[in-house]
Amino acid sequence: MKADNEPALSLILGGARSGKSAYAEALAAQLGPRVLYVATAEALDEEMEARIAAHRAARPPAWTTLEAPLNVGAALRAHPTAAGADAILLDCLTLLVSNVLLVGDSDAPELDVESAWERVRAEVDGLVEAQRELGVDLIIVSNEVGWGVVPPYSLGRTYRDCLGWANQALARAADRVVLLVAGLPLDLKALPLARIEAGT
Repeated sequence: MKADNEPALSLILGGARSGKSAYAEALAAQLGPRVLYVATAEALDEEMEARIAAHRAARPPAWTTLEAPLNVGAALRAHPTAAGADAILLDCLTLLVSNVLLVGDSDAPELDVESAWERVRAEVDGLVEAQRELGVDLIIVSNEVGWGVVPPYSLGRTYRDCLGWANQALARAADRVVLLVAGLPLDLKALPLARIEAGT
């Protein structure tokens, strides 16, 4: 059992507009004023530029932002304020997995699932290892995408599968997993059935 003062890994899950980012930001703020915010989104069009600008303006001015669409573990190790932060907040794993799958493959009709998962696995492992090395609380926001319809195209199905696997891997490693539904948090690892390990 982890002591209260030991750095924790928290995974915050939910659907679109479920309140997961607001919950994660409130959790980070509770841990202290020195928050390193890791943004994985890329401004590929005007709408995304506006969304990124709005999110940046809404964050506390004392927070530091690290834009890292790929290789986040390495970026955290190299960042000068990461080791001294009260918390690191990554928002979000959903876009990080998308970035991993699309790099170098934007023109491919479909992806090899095994190679795609290996790249996603390397990114997830890098995140967990960086958190352990830095000794800082890490909060990761991700979408639960398995409750919708099955995507009608191969890339969409591969993305859904890879993000689902990544969520499972992080949930196993995490000290706390919180599911947001309509803004209400549910602590999944506090449930009795969470003690039963399910296969992937």
